[in-house]
Amino acid sequence: MNLKSVIPWKKEERSLARGHRDGEPFAQLQRRMNSLFEDFFGRSSSDLWGESAREFLARMDVSETSKEVRITAELPGLDEKDVEVTVTNNMLTIKGEKKVEKEEEEGDYYYSERSYGYFDRTIALPQGIDAENAKAKLKKGVLKVTIPKKPEAQSWRRKIELTEG
Repeated sequence: MNLKSVIPWKKEERSLARGHRDGEPFAQLQRRMNSLFEDFFGRSSSDLWGESAREFLARMDVSETSKEVRITAELPGLDEKDVEVTVTNNMLTIKGEKKVEKEEEEGDYYYSERSYGYFDRTIALPQGIDAENAKAKLKKGVLKVTIPKKPEAQSWRRKIELTEG
């Protein structure tokens, strides 16, 4: 068995969540798990949450370079006050709450609807991260978290000269 066939990332940019080839075992497992969650939350809970419970599930991409870890989460309709990002013992947690209120009034007709959803996603981070210098930015419903690695954890390469004997 070839080690490269088991590892779903490239040399410099390792994708831990998306971007691997379709035939690889990890990609197949991820597709099956995504399908399981979409089936459960997307169909069975649509009566409970209104249009779609997918609104309350944060989709995430995680990638790692030699210098940092990047996390991007889709949080449509959320503001900074609705989201909390924490790093504890090499675990990143993104929590949020979405509140949707809709009112329509026209003549004798009055319609009011409220829905609330809470999400909580936690992912493991690699050893050697510098949580003190982590940055998070939420813009137009997209959360971007960048966590640098400590210098001793950054990848480096050095050529070693061969000598005789």
